[in-house]
Amino acid sequence: MLTSKEIKRQEAIFELSQGEEDLIEDLKLAKKAYHDPMLKLSIMTEQELNQIFGTLDSLIPLHEDLLSQLRDVRKPDGSTEHVGPILVGWLPCLSSYDSYCSNQVAAKALLDHKKQDHRVQDFLQRCLESPFSRKLDLWNFLDIPRSRLVKYPLLLREILRHTPNDNPDQQHLEEAINIIQGIVAEINTKTGESECRYYKERLLYLEEGQKDSLIDNSKVLCCHGELKNNRGVKLHVFLFQEVLVITRAVTHNEQLCYQLYRQPIPMKDLLLEDLQDGEVRLGGSLRGAFSNNERIKNFFRVSFKNGSQSQTHSLQANDTFNKQQWLNCIRQAKETALCAAGQAGVPDPEGPFLDPAPGSREPRGETRLEQMDQSDSESDCSMDTSEVSLDWERMEQTDSPCGTSRHVESNV
Repeated sequence: MLTSKEIKRQEAIFELSQGEEDLIEDLKLAKKAYHDPMLKLSIMTEQELNQIFGTLDSLIPLHEDLLSQLRDVRKPDGSTEHVGPILVGWLPCLSSYDSYCSNQVAAKALLDHKKQDHRVQDFLQRCLESPFSRKLDLWNFLDIPRSRLVKYPLLLREILRHTPNDNPDQQHLEEAINIIQGIVAEINTKTGESECRYYKERLLYLEEGQKDSLIDNSKVLCCHGELKNNRGVKLHVFLFQEVLVITRAVTHNEQLCYQLYRQPIPMKDLLLEDLQDGEVRLGGSLRGAFSNNERIKNFFRVSFKNGSQSQTHSLQANDTFNKQQWLNCIRQAKETALCAAGQAGVPDPEGPFLDPAPGSREPRGETRLEQMDQSDSESDCSMDTSEVSLDWERMEQTDSPCGTSRHVESNV
């Protein structure tokens, strides 16, 4: 007779096994229902499909191996005694997810671009309306491996939580959790660096003077997304480690690129101001105008002055939450830049440095892998237009306030 704790343990083990089975089925479906027909019908070229699907094929045997091992140790009554040793031996192979996850930013960008082709759009729409898709689009299927990867620590902790202290599996499960956390952290780092490289390569400079070593040396893209200025012009803003870059999205050689709108702004010299609703008038005037107008909500201002050079930008976020995430990210980036320059806690000579309101805390963040694009239809602020990462965690940590950097979760 199983105890209630053991029943919970068996349920957690079954969830792990069933998840592997579902994953394998979905990966095979992505190849059979999407990749192969589009190749056969010449809807996309083989090169394009290879870019979009990446190394998805190579992931299927990995998970088939784990599922096979889990089934082999399952007893006739359906229960499983030990899974720890299997996981310790199998988890290291997930390092091969590195190339798949690092390719996702470029893969999604190409897929979004190809959707402008009516043949591609028609094919994907037909698939979406078919029962096999379960109302999931192609990107949902391509994102399943990443989603599964970041779920492993949670699944293993759940098994461990219901494993008695005297069970030999406990030590192995603890080791397995350490292994998968290390793998996820490493892949998260490489994915963040890959995303940063991708967008740096798509920046277009109108003149040589716009190029900045702070951009070239950046390995972390803290956040990016679409904002509007007070004239309603759509801008795409990138917040790198040490520099804010304001651009306009343009098409160049049939690729979506980002043309610099102004000179890059070093974070250590940037001034940030939270503007109250109604404080900005569309067209540039300030204070009091159209205070009930929805269009003039959710503004903040960034400015910069260095000798004869100066810039001021009033930027409008998508909503209140969106605005707060931008403020949090910019504050964090500035604090980090000041720490690096040895100026932490020193007020800006040009104006106040904005700290979070008393008692407020930045929301808990997710890793780069956890918060990558979850849906094409959630909002216009999904991954293809913006991201916030936890890449600050990769920066050196010390006992001083400067050494501890926090990330926020956002669809900026």
